[in-house]
Amino acid sequence: MTITETEALEAMRSHHRALEDGLRTQVEALDRAAAGGGPHERAAAALVAYLADEVLPHAEAEEHTLYRAAGTDGGLAGTVREMTAEHRALAAAAGRLAGAAGAASAAEQAGQIAVLFTAHVAKENEILLPALLAEPAADLTALLGEMHRRTGEARHVPRAGDPAAGDPQAAVLSLLLKAATELARAGHGDRACQLAASAWAELREPRPELAVRVTAALHGLARQVPAGPATASLAASHARGAGPGGQTADHDLDVRDLAPAQRHESIFAAYGALVPGAGFVLVNDHDPRPLRYQFEAEHPGEFTWDSLEAGPEAWRVRIGRLAADDRAPVGAGGPGSGDDRELDVREIAHWQRHDVIFSTYRALSPRAAIVLVNDHDPLPLRYQFEAEYPGAFTWEYLQAGPAEWRVRIGHASGRPRQ
Repeated sequence: MTITETEALEAMRSHHRALEDGLRTQVEALDRAAAGGGPHERAAAALVAYLADEVLPHAEAEEHTLYRAAGTDGGLAGTVREMTAEHRALAAAAGRLAGAAGAASAAEQAGQIAVLFTAHVAKENEILLPALLAEPAADLTALLGEMHRRTGEARHVPRAGDPAAGDPQAAVLSLLLKAATELARAGHGDRACQLAASAWAELREPRPELAVRVTAALHGLARQVPAGPATASLAASHARGAGPGGQTADHDLDVRDLAPAQRHESIFAAYGALVPGAGFVLVNDHDPRPLRYQFEAEHPGEFTWDSLEAGPEAWRVRIGRLAADDRAPVGAGGPGSGDDRELDVREIAHWQRHDVIFSTYRALSPRAAIVLVNDHDPLPLRYQFEAEYPGAFTWEYLQAGPAEWRVRIGHASGRPRQ
C-alpha cells in the first residue's frame, strides 16, 4: 500500500507524539520514586534504557535521512546543525542521568531531558517537516521507510551505531557488546559487566552518544550476573567478624532509613574507617549488587564481600577490609600542603565540569594536588579517574556535604602518570 507525502508527514508526527508520551511516562515514574524517598535506581535505569533503545536510535535515523535531505536547503542548514547539536545534548544528558549521584539529581536531569526533547520535537514538527513537504526534491515516503529500517536495526541488538555509516568506533562497540552478551549467556555475567563498564569509561567523554548505549546494555547484562559473582573479592579463609587480635569488629550498618543519595556515602565512609581485618554488615532494602561493582572499581583486591541474606525484605552483606592493604599512599604533598590548588566548579556548567577537572589534573606537577569543590558527591568522577588513571591517582574526601563536597585529588607517589 502506497501512502501520500502528507500521510508520511503525519506518521512522523504521530511517532514523535508516541516518543513524547513514552518519555513523559518514564520521567513521571522517576519523579514519583524520587519524591517518595524510596529506591529510584530502577526508574532511572528504565528511563536510560528508553532513551537508549527508542529516542537515540530514532535521532540517529533522523540524521541519516531527514537531516541529510534538509541539509541541502541553504535556508535549513542552520536549523539542521542546531537540531543535530540537540541530539548530542540529549545523549550527553542521558549519560549524566545514568551516573546521577542520587534521586534528586536524577529527577532534575530527567526533567531537563523532557524539556529539551519537547522543544526539539516541536521544532521538527513545525519547521523541518513542513519545509520538507514543500520541497519537490524531498520524498517523505521514502525517507519514512528508511527511518523505520535504520531505527529497527538499532533495536535488534545492543549495537552502537550503523557500521555502514562510516563510524568504526560504533562498529567495534557493536561487536564488543555482542561479545559481552555471549559472555554473560555463557555464565560469565560479572566479567561481561566489567568489560562493558570499561568500554563506557573509554567512550564517556569523547562519544557520549555511544556511552549511553553501553549503559543500556549494561543494565541487561547485570541481570545475568548470579547473586554471588564468581570474581568477587571474597576471602574464604578470612574469619568473619575478626578484627586485630581476634576481637569481634563487625557491626550492622542499616541504610534502609537513609535517603538514597546518602547511602553510598555512608557505606564508603564506614569502609574507610575500618582497620585491616575488620568489617561491617550492610543491611539494605534491595540487592546491593551495583555497590559491589563500585567497590571493585574503588578498592580492587582490597575488600571482602560475603552475602549473608538475600531478600526478599532485607539484604545483608558483610564487607571487610583485607589485612594486606595495597592502596596507593596519598601524594607526597599531603592534604593542605602548599602544593594543593583549590578548584571550585560549582559555577561551571555541568557538562563542562569534567573537562575542566581532567585538564587541571593533567597540568599538575607530580607533588601537587587539586582540592575539588563541588555541590554534590563527585563519585561518578571517581570512576572516570579509575578508568583513565588506574592506580596513578589519590582521592581523599575532606568534606562530604550536605551543601559542599571537597575532595583532594593528587598523583599517587611513585606511580607513573598516564
